[in-house]
Parts: sequence; C-alpha cells; structure tokens
Amino acid sequence: MPGSSDQLPPSPAQARRPRVVIVGGGFAGLEAARALGEADAEVVVVDRTNHHLFQPLLYQVLDRIDRIDVERRLVRGESGRELTYDYLVVAAGARHSYFGHDDWEALAPGLKTIEDAREIRHRFLLAFEEAERCDDQEARQAWMTFAVVGGGPTGVELAGIVPDVTRHALRGEFRRIDTSAARIVLVEAGPRVLPSFPPALSERARRDLQALGVEVRTGAPVTLVTSEAVYVGAERLATHTVFWAAGNTASPLGRTLGVPLDRAGRVLVRPDLSIPGHPEVFVVGDLAATTGADGALVPGVAPAAMQAGRAAARNILKALRGEPPKPFRYRDKGNLATIGRHRAVADFGRFQVTGYAAWWLWLFVHILYLAGFRNRLSVLFEWGYAYLTYRRGARLITTAERRQS
Repeated sequence: MPGSSDQLPPSPAQARRPRVVIVGGGFAGLEAARALGEADAEVVVVDRTNHHLFQPLLYQVLDRIDRIDVERRLVRGESGRELTYDYLVVAAGARHSYFGHDDWEALAPGLKTIEDAREIRHRFLLAFEEAERCDDQEARQAWMTFAVVGGGPTGVELAGIVPDVTRHALRGEFRRIDTSAARIVLVEAGPRVLPSFPPALSERARRDLQALGVEVRTGAPVTLVTSEAVYVGAERLATHTVFWAAGNTASPLGRTLGVPLDRAGRVLVRPDLSIPGHPEVFVVGDLAATTGADGALVPGVAPAAMQAGRAAARNILKALRGEPPKPFRYRDKGNLATIGRHRAVADFGRFQVTGYAAWWLWLFVHILYLAGFRNRLSVLFEWGYAYLTYRRGARLITTAERRQS
C-alpha cells in the first residue's frame, strides 16, 4: 500500500485501464469528471441522482455510497454493490446542521437539493391555503408568518424573495386573505447578516431586507422549533412554517475514510487535496477543509468546488504520467448575494457593487455556471418570463404532498 509520500503512485501496469471513481455529481465532481475526459482511464461517477452526468463520456452508476474502504480501495453502495478504484475523488458535499437538534429537520427543512426546494415550495403554498380556511385571526396570522433561520447568503436570498412572491405572484389568488400581509422574519444568531461579506455590505443587505418588509433579527439564536412556533431566546414566534439556512455539516461519508476531520466533519486534506496516507484518494468541495494561500478556509461555494475538482483531476492525470502532484491554489473570484428583485451585493475585494448592477451581475454569473448551453438558454427564458410577468410557474399542491403534511 502506498505511503504518505508527496508523489502519487503510478497506476499499476495491467491489462485494464486504471479506474477513477468520483463520488458525488455536484460542481466539484462534475468538474473533476470533465477534466478527466481525455484521460486514458475508466471514469466512474457514483451519485444517488442522475444530475450532472456526461452521457458519452462517463460510465454512470446510480447509487448512494455509504462506506469507503481505503485499505482495500473500494467503495460500497447502499445497494450492496462494491466498486474498486485506482484513484478516488470524494465530492459528497454537505447538509445543513441543526446543531445537535436533528429532530428540528422535519419541522424546518433546509435548501440543498431539488427535493428540499419542492418541500419548501409545498409548505409555503400550503400555509396560505390553511390561512384561507382560518376563521380565527390569531391562527390565520400564524399561518401567514414565515421564519427563515440563518442570515448567510441562502437565508438572505430566501427571505428576500418571499415578499416578491406574496405581493405579486400570489396577489389576488385568495378570497379571504391578502398574501401581501404575510410576515417574514429572518433570524441570525450572529451580530450581522452575510457575515462572510464586509460589514458595509452586510449593513446594506440588512437595509434592503427591511425595505422589502422583512424583519431582520441579529444576535438572536433559535432555542426551540415546534410545529406551532419557533423560539428565539425566550421569545415565542407563532408560525407553522420555518425554513432552515443556518450552518453546514459535512457528509458522513468523510468519517469512513479514517482520517482527521474538523468540527464540521470536513476532511483535513493535504495541500494537493489528497488525504494523509493515501495519495490516491482526493476529497473536494464542501466535504474538504481546504485552506487558501492566506491560510483562511476556502469557502463552500460553487467556484471553489469547481476549482478543487479540476485540481484533483489534474493531479490524477499527473499520476498517470508518473509526475508529482501540485498543491491546490484557490483563486477567489468574489462573493455575490441577491436580496429580492433589483437588490444584491457583490464583493470583489478591491471593489464592491450593490443594488441594480449587482443584481444583474448575480443573474449573469448564475447563468454562466449552469452546465450546458440548453440549460442556460431555458433558464434565461424562464427568468425573463418571471421578471416580466411576476409569474413563478405552476403552484400545484398534490394529494401526495397533502398526505405527507
């Protein structure tokens, strides 16, 4: 078994081509797969969904990996299937952290997957349906109160879009309630929203949210979530609809590697993104605790994950050629967050952009990072339609969704 030397072991000379297994089809995994497209190797992407797969380029396995055996060089799926590898890229990502209160997840869904987005949409629409049926004013107000926990980019963007929907997209669709009267409360335990941004941009975001009608509460940790309320400190906020955007915890897959982790469960990788003692195993994206040239932790954003995926792939290509790996160098391309229609903030280090210009920049960047021209074109069309008409697609609540509530 190879030791912890700085050079990756060359692939053994054997009849078959070396196999590179990529666990996770997100931004990091996709970029690694794309970068390995011309490699003289069998590239295998394993993911529980069929997103981000190149049909002619990749051998596709639809499964969910529950364990990695680095000593035997194999990954095992929930289906029981085992897959051997010569090189491994683990890009399993992260989920929201409930800080030891995992029972809150059923009451306050996060926003990490398509399924999460559908659940949030379902609860949001169902809240107005329930409010429409209420005769008691206090009960109706509870259904029309929405709490967003977490003041990072996800929480700010989610809280900022709700007024746009309630005042325009849903306006006039109910007989007994006025959807524009909905109450939106953004709760952040820290001293300011968007803590990864400069203080001036955090303050601008707070003002923009308040101008939209969002109640912003900072220094306000959540102490309890129930089906009827969220408790901020000792204060009880009556609501049936809580959305979670506070903190992240890495995929439990990292714990099966048998290497040191940080407090969030991320793998402490070496400079070349490999794990200690196994230079043939790379961890990238939200699952990796990676530091930049300044010693700061690389943020868990799509550009960083894509850069890491490409870097891991380049080091595998070097190994196939018998060359030593190169350390990963993160290039910070800036920070963006949107705050509702025509409101956004952008931080590029030496200069900052706010308001209308930042909002259009946010749209452009997100279109740019979509995979494939057809996806970019279709999303651009959908966004254009929504922008001009304030319509946001079909608002269906299925019978199956009602049964789950």
